[in-house]
Amino acid sequence: MLGSASEFVLLVTTMPVQHRRRLAWLMVILLVPLAWLMLMHGPIAQPGTYHVFADARTCLGVRNFGNVASNLLFLLGGMGGFYWCYRHLQAGARRSWLTFFGGVALVFFGSAYYHSVPNHDTLVWDRLPMTLAFMALLIALLSEHLGEPFERYGLMPALFVGVVSVLWWRYSGDLRFYIWVQAAPLLAIPFVLVMFRGRHGHRLYLVLGLVFYALAKMAELRDQEIFEWTDFALSGHSLKHLLAAMAPVSLWLMLQRRVPIPPGRQS
Repeated sequence: MLGSASEFVLLVTTMPVQHRRRLAWLMVILLVPLAWLMLMHGPIAQPGTYHVFADARTCLGVRNFGNVASNLLFLLGGMGGFYWCYRHLQAGARRSWLTFFGGVALVFFGSAYYHSVPNHDTLVWDRLPMTLAFMALLIALLSEHLGEPFERYGLMPALFVGVVSVLWWRYSGDLRFYIWVQAAPLLAIPFVLVMFRGRHGHRLYLVLGLVFYALAKMAELRDQEIFEWTDFALSGHSLKHLLAAMAPVSLWLMLQRRVPIPPGRQS
């Protein structure tokens, strides 16, 4: 750990000045919203209607079948991405990407369990793998753009923060910390894409992943309306699962297709 810390400090201190400034701004972008939520914003409680979904039909003995079955794409995308990274990805933020896709695969089990019996206790198991995926993605992003010590020094603490955010919500009923864990990678991705040149190509797949996730959140807010628009074939929440699962699939495609950028072309 000490070696990793000293390597991390050396990396930061030897960065070009413009990179250190951009890194400082990134830390501001990541930490100021957390500070504002925790210090200035009041506690955010889970809405009382959160566990009520438009499509509550039972099929094959499974309650809320549509919301359970629509998680299957998380399992396929997560396992596919994990297997590909394990076989092919030998450099870069390998551990972070493996953790990310592993977390995505576990979302299938956690979310399916939650939707079969929706309550606060089962929701914990839905959110835990998601926080692992969110935090691993953040560290993969930082490591591949700023240097490998970001992964060696930051992955385990970041995963710990993700888990604590869920446990804190379950203990206190306050969603602020968990909301930040979801938002941090989404804030970091556009900033890093604009301010730092990557070591690999095809970074637009990151933008595609963001678009899918944004569409998923929109579908979640229109659960009943989409259920009616589709003549009760597909609810907004089930559509949310399908769209959200396309985000990691997009990142899997990015990893498959990208090639290293020559050092002379990196900023």
